[in-house]
Amino acid sequence: MRTQGGRFAFFGRNWKGRAMSNHAIFNRPMNGPIPAGYDEAIFGMGCYWGIERLFWQQEGVWLTEVGFAGGQVENPTYAQVCETDTGHAEVVRVVYDSSRISYEHLLQLFWENHDPTQGNRQGNDLGSQYRSLIVAMNPSQRTAAEASMIDYGNRLAVEGYGKVTTQIIDKVPFWPAEEAHQQYLHNNPNGYCAMKGTGVACALPNPAGL
Repeated sequence: MRTQGGRFAFFGRNWKGRAMSNHAIFNRPMNGPIPAGYDEAIFGMGCYWGIERLFWQQEGVWLTEVGFAGGQVENPTYAQVCETDTGHAEVVRVVYDSSRISYEHLLQLFWENHDPTQGNRQGNDLGSQYRSLIVAMNPSQRTAAEASMIDYGNRLAVEGYGKVTTQIIDKVPFWPAEEAHQQYLHNNPNGYCAMKGTGVACALPNPAGL
């Protein structure tokens, strides 16, 4: 292992293709089917360890999983993403009950808990894998994400921030990270967490009242 920007990079082992343990918080199979009527969302906000914890703490979230999306390499390892130009971002996949938590609420958490103006970095974490990214799983998510980006970008501009660099892309493959990275801050309570917002509030319409 070596350290990278205060984080541990795992080399020499690849958990892909092996059965993962159940989710450490929800005690559900990591590769199990999604319940009928539930939805998925995928967000990249920099280092995925703290971001996953943010989402698993939310009422209505059924499962979280860290991994990679938006690149050109199939089934990448953490080491590949850190050391080579795979094009992937570190992301968190969120499975949620939309009758209990809305996609708009998830977007609010997304915008308020990182700085979406930093390009290929978050704080001291440098590289395209730390870029701000929304993977829209369907047209309605894309519409909501685009509207929220315009609104939040205006709010940031008022406070003196630069242009939002967040990418919004349509559904692409999600590649799970190795088991050692899943629910990392539950298993390593004193582990590295770089999550930091701008302090600018995000007010979004919430027609469902959630």
